Amino acid sequence: MSATVDRWTTALRRAWKDGTAWPWCLAAVAAACGYAVATVFHPGYLSADSNTQLWQALGDEPVNDWHPPVMALAWRILMGITGDFSVMAAAQAAVLWGTLWVLARLVWRSTGSRGLSLAVLAVGFAPHIMNLTGVVWKDVHLAYALLAVFAIALTVRELPQGRVRTRWALLVLGLLFLTYAALVRKNGIPATIPVFALLVLAAWPAPGRRRWLAATGVFVAVVMGGSVVVNAATDPLTTRVYAVIPVDDLVHVLTPDQVRSAARRAGADADLRDRLVTAATTCQERGITSDGYLQCFPQRRPFDVTYLDRRADVIVRMWTQQMPKHWRGYAEYRTRVFTKLLFQSNQTFWNGTHVNAGARLHPEVRKEPLNDTLRFALQNYVTGFARDLPMLFQGWFWLAVSLVLVLRRRWAGPWSRELRLLGASSLLYILAYLPTAPESNYRYVYWPALAGTVALTLIATAFVAHRRAAAVGEPEVRPSVPPAGRAPEAAPAGPRDDAGVAV
Repeated sequence: MSATVDRWTTALRRAWKDGTAWPWCLAAVAAACGYAVATVFHPGYLSADSNTQLWQALGDEPVNDWHPPVMALAWRILMGITGDFSVMAAAQAAVLWGTLWVLARLVWRSTGSRGLSLAVLAVGFAPHIMNLTGVVWKDVHLAYALLAVFAIALTVRELPQGRVRTRWALLVLGLLFLTYAALVRKNGIPATIPVFALLVLAAWPAPGRRRWLAATGVFVAVVMGGSVVVNAATDPLTTRVYAVIPVDDLVHVLTPDQVRSAARRAGADADLRDRLVTAATTCQERGITSDGYLQCFPQRRPFDVTYLDRRADVIVRMWTQQMPKHWRGYAEYRTRVFTKLLFQSNQTFWNGTHVNAGARLHPEVRKEPLNDTLRFALQNYVTGFARDLPMLFQGWFWLAVSLVLVLRRRWAGPWSRELRLLGASSLLYILAYLPTAPESNYRYVYWPALAGTVALTLIATAFVAHRRAAAVGEPEVRPSVPPAGRAPEAAPAGPRDDAGVAV
């Protein structure tokens, strides 16, 4: 027995010294941190939106597409496995900390520094990231799904050439995460495009035109097929929620009299016309500058999610008839809302569980109240940083970070191209809100904040590793793009035509 213990001790010491045990230590640290964060948020902070989706996931209300049916379906599946609604918040924490572990392991392999790999895990405790980790929101799901794809792409790129099955299994997993991101936040589709490019470039470092077209076709087909499967499984009510955007423009750009005239010209029924006029008047009198449909538009109780579905065509017709005539007012209004999103984002901390007026908190939620001691500790942590470092919670800062990531041609470390694509994803996501932002809300810039934080951390670790290597005369960290004159490292070989061109 003594000899066996000695052998184990010797083996562990050797594994610690040569670094082979460190990735497992990182995994243990990430698991402990993820468990701690999930405990703070248990059983999950719910907004009015997520409370509604919980009713739908449990089958107590019909599913509708005002909120993403794929999220309700995912929640339903997870609850079917565990029997507990809190599994969704726990799953969010697991995905984030699992992804951070993958990135930390890659940094360890690249730099050989335990401290730098731990710095990547510390991203999960950043106040502007941790503040929403346990809030069940589609914005959080989008962010974590895209970050998971980023980590998967970097992992695939680093795999040895003989790991073909592992490579393709990871690519399929990345495609599933990317499809979920596209379905869970429809205005997040622009953000998925650069991340999709990351997956393609991980599989083929120098893909030809045919390969790009084929990969794009597969991605589009998978997204469309996923949408069909989700709709078949949930049979959601159609709401045509996109009509909220033209309603917002109409009631803020036009005067009440102009709204009445425009409604008549577009053939709106008397009920819609009167509600639009009332909304324009209410927003004007109360100084409400955004989110006109939910803040000013007269609503019946309970909330009728199908009201817009029956009138979306008329609303869109009103918008197309009026906005070209009032283009200056439209541009000014959209600029006003967008700049408020960039410079005055609210809800940096979501304080627990809330429901809409007239709605009911699900009984399952009432059975598991939040831990107020941990909630107030988290609130103090987040709001303290929001006071002292407000730029971390503001869209302009992450817009600037994404621009720098995209415009700089070379970054230190092995992932220069990947960091530029990550910045492009953030940039496209923020700019997509220019014509569509309903209000100023920090959750709308959560993905850029997460992507920017991870990118800055990877850049910092590469810079420190380079300085350390230069100080001791070691070779620089391997670049992501091969030097001129060298062929790029090949991914799994694909078919080629007679001329040797990849197809």
